[in-house]
Amino acid sequence: MPSRHPRAELDRLKRISIEERGGTVRVEDFVTPEEPGPEFDRLMGIVPDILAGRDFRRAVSAVADAARDERGVLVMFGAHVIKCGLSRLLIDLMERRIVTAVATNGAGAIHDFEIAKWGRTSEDVAARIVDGSFGMCEETADLMNEAAAAGHREDLGLGESIGRAVSDAPHADASVLAAAHRLGVPATLHVGIGTDIIHQHASADGAALGATSHTDFRILAEVVRGLDGGCVVNVGSAVVLPEVFLKALSVARNLGAGGRGLTTISMDMNAPYRVAANVIGRPTSESGMGIALRGRHELLFPLFWAGVVRRCGPGPGAEKAG
Repeated sequence: MPSRHPRAELDRLKRISIEERGGTVRVEDFVTPEEPGPEFDRLMGIVPDILAGRDFRRAVSAVADAARDERGVLVMFGAHVIKCGLSRLLIDLMERRIVTAVATNGAGAIHDFEIAKWGRTSEDVAARIVDGSFGMCEETADLMNEAAAAGHREDLGLGESIGRAVSDAPHADASVLAAAHRLGVPATLHVGIGTDIIHQHASADGAALGATSHTDFRILAEVVRGLDGGCVVNVGSAVVLPEVFLKALSVARNLGAGGRGLTTISMDMNAPYRVAANVIGRPTSESGMGIALRGRHELLFPLFWAGVVRRCGPGPGAEKAG
């Protein structure tokens, strides 16, 4: 029986091109990592081993030790990691085999995709919502939705589908998803239908988006199963990834060994409830350790990257930096 309720006719939308929309974030402003040297040690020498200073050192040590012992490091990140120009730092950690898996939400994937394809991303939401042109970029929507549909046909996850689609893009060197595809690192993408701009276009296939994102949930649960004694770092996702992670952890533990003795780390500007509960608190209530770091991503994450790389020292893939 058909629904009795009318539906928005998405094929009648007035759309705009990426050239017309432009972008407020430019790939030219993204940081390029260089091998951290003794100057970082001198900087840390004036940071007291008290309160946040101690937490920072504990977090750096936990990730570096997990990487050296091959216990796995999962980084979950929101869109601001991309918009703050930090992509290449995360890619560097993947190339060094320090970070062994990544997960993001739909917004993170959209910004990563646009940077890879056009070197520009983000728009003035307040200005464009006035006339309904917000999120109406046709190239972003159609190409990403096409990648999701192709991935659905081939039984791929959404992260792998998008990563493959930008693997040869002009700015693929700044794309986390492209790097994951190149390196064979699991990259999972977790969406809520209606939360992302590509869902408001007629090219969106809800079945494909749902199936590929659910495949990624299963991939993430298997990643968590292999994280005994490893680390989970959440950077800037306040709701979606903490909720998804907690369910993936439950699946991992239900299926047997896995996901025990974790060190969970949050990096955020505030203290979101779901992060405190679902990343820091509940997963480590029986064993493990939760660490909350407060600060702006564009300052805190580069310092964290430098500390981990400095502590790990040269390793596989280290020749990529510097």
